[in-house]
Amino acid sequence: MSNLTWKGRWNELKGKVKQQYADLTDDDLLYAEGKEDELLGKLQQKTGKTKEEVESWLDKL
Repeated sequence: MSNLTWKGRWNELKGKVKQQYADLTDDDLLYAEGKEDELLGKLQQKTGKTKEEVESWLDKL
């Protein structure tokens, strides 16, 4: 799934991500236009997954 698709349903995805990783804050999950890589980097740090694993995980949510 592309970042544009995530953007379109980010509020829904954010809720699902927070259910699975309660230690993530709203600041960690802030989606900013053009800063998708920064968001993925934060998710990588917090979850211990690779970039590809995070992208795949978000695609499946």
